[in-house]
Amino acid sequence: MKRWEVNHGENVVVVENRVSGERLFVNNELQDELMGLSTRARLYGKLPTGEKVKVSLGGWFVMNCRIFIDNKLVLPKH
Repeated sequence: MKRWEVNHGENVVVVENRVSGERLFVNNELQDELMGLSTRARLYGKLPTGEKVKVSLGGWFVMNCRIFIDNKLVLPKH
């Protein structure tokens, strides 16, 4: 399993990539889930403040994760 976590204000966004699929949690609440194997995935959620969360996962040998909040990249941090 691979896991990514980002803090945004008082909110915690967690993305999990497992053999069984991908999951998006906001403040420990499951907001989106994809089942099965894939080389790419998109997950969507929303913060309590109304800000939209979008996650892009992809890769062949190494899974990469990008987390966007209101269309701004927050992970990986540049």
